[in-house]
Amino acid sequence: MRTISAVVENYIKKKPFLQSALAQGIINLTSLSRQVKPEVEEELGKEVRNGAIVMALKRLSDDLEFRATHRILKVLKNIGEITVRSSLTDFTFLVSDSILENQSRLLEEVNRNKDVFYTSSRGVNELNIVVSNTLESTVEEFFRNERCTQKASNLSSITVKLPAENVSVPGIYYFIFQRLAWEGIVLYEVISTTNEFTILVNDEQVESAFKTIKDLKSL
Repeated sequence: MRTISAVVENYIKKKPFLQSALAQGIINLTSLSRQVKPEVEEELGKEVRNGAIVMALKRLSDDLEFRATHRILKVLKNIGEITVRSSLTDFTFLVSDSILENQSRLLEEVNRNKDVFYTSSRGVNELNIVVSNTLESTVEEFFRNERCTQKASNLSSITVKLPAENVSVPGIYYFIFQRLAWEGIVLYEVISTTNEFTILVNDEQVESAFKTIKDLKSL
């Protein structure tokens, strides 16, 4: 037999933003209980008092799973260097037998010019290359025989250095990207290593994205 607590917990888990807000104690539980009540009653097939739902929400917000948010905040307070680069171009190519050879030629060119930005990631079917606009024509020349499926200019990158403990705390990236989503920021690309990640956004959104990430340190 399902309980009120189980139904309420399932309801909250289906709404990640609501779960995060509940964990931070910024939601009026009485108001939330009224919103949850119709679904709880439908699920249980009987009338349920608001007070019972409020108690279930309170227990849920105190649960260890929700307190994990505080572990996330401790990590975010120790965010390191945040680096912003502008005037970038993003290329996406289909993987081919010759694409690594062309990428090696590009890396040689990058090594000759230490001031340019370069990053790359490879999936099963696609290769992504992000470079400074000054290398745009070089990429087009070296990869002229490859199939380019997408190209975008006027982009900026934000690279964030995370503390080493980020790998042992679940939900770090979810929490960061959730905040960016709340601000309506569109992520064009996400590239990560063990202790840092880079996001690519349109130039007009870079200031808002930078502020959102920087503000995480003061939550």
